[in-house]
Amino acid sequence: MSEANREIHELLVDYAGTLRDGCIPTFLKSLSRKEAQGIDSSREFWNAAEMAQTLNSAGFADKAVTPNVSLFISHVDAKIASRLKRAKASPQRKRSTHARSITKRGNQN
Repeated sequence: MSEANREIHELLVDYAGTLRDGCIPTFLKSLSRKEAQGIDSSREFWNAAEMAQTLNSAGFADKAVTPNVSLFISHVDAKIASRLKRAKASPQRKRSTHARSITKRGNQN
């Protein structure tokens, strides 16, 4: 992807590789202004990109990993429980923000 001003077929090869590796943002960052304009106006690129996406999803469907939301929820629950346990274990003391008042002594004569 380091070559400047790549042709449409070269861009498609790079796109397919980054699609397979899961790093599309890297591909997009590598585009020069001229390359981005070429991709935008090229119907050939978009047709081939759609085919690459279809082949990629078919070829790697068995290895696709979906996020496990229950694992995330269990981590959040554990953090909440930990904070609650710490709050109960160390009760907060009331701290006086003003100086203690000194009791006045009566007049001793």
